[in-house]
Amino acid sequence: MTEYQPPAAHGTTPGAPDDAAHAVAYDAVVLAGGAARRLGGADKPAVRVGGRPLLDRVLAACAGARTTVVVAGPRPTARPVTWAREDPPGGGPLAALDAGLRHVTAEHVVLLSADLPFLDGRTVAALLDTLRPGAADGVLLTDSDGRDQPLVAAYRTPALRRELAALSAAHGGTAGLPLRRLTGALDLHRISDPVASFDCDTWDDIATARARIREHGHVLDEWISAVKDELGIDLDVDTGVLLDLARDAAHGVARPAAPLTTFLVGYAAARAGGDADAVAEAARKAVALANRWAEEDAQDAAPAAPSGGAEPEPRTDAG
Repeated sequence: MTEYQPPAAHGTTPGAPDDAAHAVAYDAVVLAGGAARRLGGADKPAVRVGGRPLLDRVLAACAGARTTVVVAGPRPTARPVTWAREDPPGGGPLAALDAGLRHVTAEHVVLLSADLPFLDGRTVAALLDTLRPGAADGVLLTDSDGRDQPLVAAYRTPALRRELAALSAAHGGTAGLPLRRLTGALDLHRISDPVASFDCDTWDDIATARARIREHGHVLDEWISAVKDELGIDLDVDTGVLLDLARDAAHGVARPAAPLTTFLVGYAAARAGGDADAVAEAARKAVALANRWAEEDAQDAAPAAPSGGAEPEPRTDAG
């Protein structure tokens, strides 16, 4: 089991596509057809962590890919993908990679397994940004024990094709060959990331991942990411702005005003174009309104001070 270490704090939701990743044209190949023997043969890509299948979590991390190829039997996914199958089915990771690369056209390809609960768009961007300017054939992550994780990596597509062709010619195909036969022939750069490289091979790993996302400091980001996937929303917004709005509406108006106001802000933002700027502008207007509401309430509650500080004269019967 991979040792878990908590990640550094950050301000964006897990799995959100990173702008840097979008700057590099790349494709993604996700290997999702393993036997999962250490999980008792369970359908590992469908196992849920934080309410989402592991496969969908990985697909969210590489959402910036021009083409995403999943090598496995087709299944419902939160994002559209291209399906491929190794020949023969169950022929191992090299045969699966070979099948996936047949659908790849970009010069760079991100190769991922389907069991990475903590992978996110920032990690994908870091792999690509490290690969692009250098001379290496690929950039991969290492885990907490310093072991290479070749299924959390970015590669130059021609280098993969070159070595796959050489292995196929030497062995009459790639089925049954270990992945290290390919990576051992490549010039690789390594990045240490014990969190993003954490994979779920056992039920203990699954339990660790599920516990982590419910920790204070992570649960809100994880929940927002899960809701966006469930609703088909691909929008990265500043959750702090919305939380401040909910606080101001609850304190300045009434507690039920918080969820209703945030709903109305979302509706208004959708009508205005639905991007992050539209959300921010709608939230700004609602916060200003809540503050004005609270100011009026405070003014009405304050006792009126007498003018000039003089005591009022008693009224006489004459008026």
